[in-house]
Amino acid sequence: MPKKIDGFGLQFNVSQLLKETTGADRHYEINTMALDVLDEHTEVLTPLVGYIRFLRTGADILVTGTLDTTIQKECGRCLDLFVAPITIELEEQFYPTIDVNTGLPLPPPDEADEANRINEQHILDLWEVVRQAATLEAESVRYCKPDCKGICLQCGQNLNEATCDCQTDTVDLRWAGLLEKLNADE
Repeated sequence: MPKKIDGFGLQFNVSQLLKETTGADRHYEINTMALDVLDEHTEVLTPLVGYIRFLRTGADILVTGTLDTTIQKECGRCLDLFVAPITIELEEQFYPTIDVNTGLPLPPPDEADEANRINEQHILDLWEVVRQAATLEAESVRYCKPDCKGICLQCGQNLNEATCDCQTDTVDLRWAGLLEKLNADE
């Protein structure tokens, strides 16, 4: 039965798990508002909800899981705000900095990122890893809808809402030579 984590944190004391043998695990049900803003264009609207698993792998802990939330961001074409669901898939290795049995410092592996270190009190903090994964996932959601028409580059009219009378067949002079060649080849 997974433990339910409510509230605002993504911090877990893993001292008991670090004392167990390889293969020991913990399951957690997550429902937290740990994130609110990912960047100046993206706001997190709903709690992170999902499941995570901690698996003891030798001296380290492998964290896997799936978290869902909803974001609001600015469309890359029409600049309107829109709401979209995102799913965050986690698979991260975390490394202790202190041996739980002896209290002696442990050197981190060369490839260990600062965000993937378990601190001196044996607290595994998922916040930065989840924030990074959510930011990457939010970047993959670029437009309010796949067929967004964007805005008119001349008058700024949102072309999803109405058309404008601007002339759109103007050719950029930098491309005029290529256009002449294309027309000549036809």
